[in-house]
Amino acid sequence: MSGYALPIQRLIKELSRFPGIGEKTATRLATFLIRASVDDAKRLAESILDVKERIRFCRVCFNLTESDICDICRDPSRDRGTLCIVEEPDALVAIEECGTFRGVYHVLHGALAPLDGIGPEHLRLQEMMDRINRDGVTEIILAMNPTVQGDATALLITKMVAGLHVRVTRIAQGIPVGGDLRYTDKMTLSKSLEFRRGM
Repeated sequence: MSGYALPIQRLIKELSRFPGIGEKTATRLATFLIRASVDDAKRLAESILDVKERIRFCRVCFNLTESDICDICRDPSRDRGTLCIVEEPDALVAIEECGTFRGVYHVLHGALAPLDGIGPEHLRLQEMMDRINRDGVTEIILAMNPTVQGDATALLITKMVAGLHVRVTRIAQGIPVGGDLRYTDKMTLSKSLEFRRGM
C-alpha cells in the first residue's frame, strides 16, 4: 500500500474497515472510486451521510427506519401475538422477502458472544420482555442464526420466558430446498434429522 499516494492509502484503510472487506478488495474499490466521475463519488458520499443522519431504530422493534416507528409496527393487519425474534435487521428483511410471515419482529442487534464481550446486557432483551408482557404475545419464533452464538441466544431467551404463557418455537434447520444430501455437511444433516417433522 506504500506505493499509493496518501489520500488513496487513507481511502483503502477506511474501506478495509468494512466487514468482509480485506485490503485487496478495499484497493479494488478505491481504484473504482478514483475512476468514477466526481458526480458518482458525490452521490455515494451523500447517500452515506443521508443514512447516518436519517436512519434510526424503531422505538418498538428496533428495526432500522426513517421514522419513529417502522412500517411493519405501524401496519394494523399484523398479528401482534406472534413475535419473531431476529439477531439483525438483515434477517428481518430476508424473512419479509418470503412474504409469508404476518406477525411482528423484535431485533436484538447481536447474539451472545462472551469471548467477544457481548453479554445479555448488550442485546435488546429487556425491551423484548417488556413487549411480551405488554402486547399479549402468545408465540415467540426464535429466528437465530444456526451458530453457537445463535443457539446460546435462543437458549437464554427460552429460559427468560419459561414462566410465561408463551409458546416458543424455532425456525427449522436443515437441508435447503433443492439441496443434495451427498454434498450436505454433517452438522446440517444432523440438525435436519433432529428437527424432522411428520408427513
